[in-house]
Amino acid sequence: MTEDRDEPGSDQGAALSTPPQDEEGRFGKRPSLENTEERIARRLRGFGLLGILSILIILGGNALFLPLSAILALVWAWLSNTPWRDLGFVRPRSWTRTILLGILQGVALKFAMKSIVMPLLGAPPVNGAFRFLVGNTAEVPGMLYLIVVGAGFGEEVIFRGWAFERIGKLLGSAAWAKIFVVLFTSAWFGYEHYSLQGLPGVQNAAVVGLVFGSIFAVTRQIYLLMIAHVAFDLAAFALIFWDVETPVARFFFR
Repeated sequence: MTEDRDEPGSDQGAALSTPPQDEEGRFGKRPSLENTEERIARRLRGFGLLGILSILIILGGNALFLPLSAILALVWAWLSNTPWRDLGFVRPRSWTRTILLGILQGVALKFAMKSIVMPLLGAPPVNGAFRFLVGNTAEVPGMLYLIVVGAGFGEEVIFRGWAFERIGKLLGSAAWAKIFVVLFTSAWFGYEHYSLQGLPGVQNAAVVGLVFGSIFAVTRQIYLLMIAHVAFDLAAFALIFWDVETPVARFFFR
């Protein structure tokens, strides 16, 4: 009669044939481990080296062509997993109402600026920087591109959508932070118009920036402002093209 005996080391061999669970975890993929894309996205949203570098790249984009800065801001939002809503891209409840309201708002604001605000600030009745546009049909296509793509899309994405998101992330959502971002972006928007239009251009853009910035701070919706901006600039272009700036500027103040 033979007695069955386990071979020495048989249990040990069986144990070694299956890696322990913790070893499997070491060499396998951990569910909680962030992948490279997630780490990059987090750093792009932050204000470390990569975040600051992305800001500088976006700000320098328009030096190449318009509206590269806005395009880069949208690429940044995609790479950083920033929700489009945070930049103001919220679908309106009614496109018809938004378009009509934007057109009305832009034209009314231009008339108020030209006939009331700018005369009170002592601005001349005509915009000397753009006098070459009077009756100049050859400049119409280029101006339409600058107004619709460069200003309506490009400037609103940068000065409202992207800037409000970045400064809001840095300072928070307190009332004083919202006031600061409106004032800061308005001053910045005004300054950007100095090189071409001088002090009157700064005054005009700063006031418009205050109006648009205040609306965006409350609504966080950018489509209305894009349409209003286009309507505002088209009205300004029409006044210059048909050479009726002076009558409108002296509508209330002779």
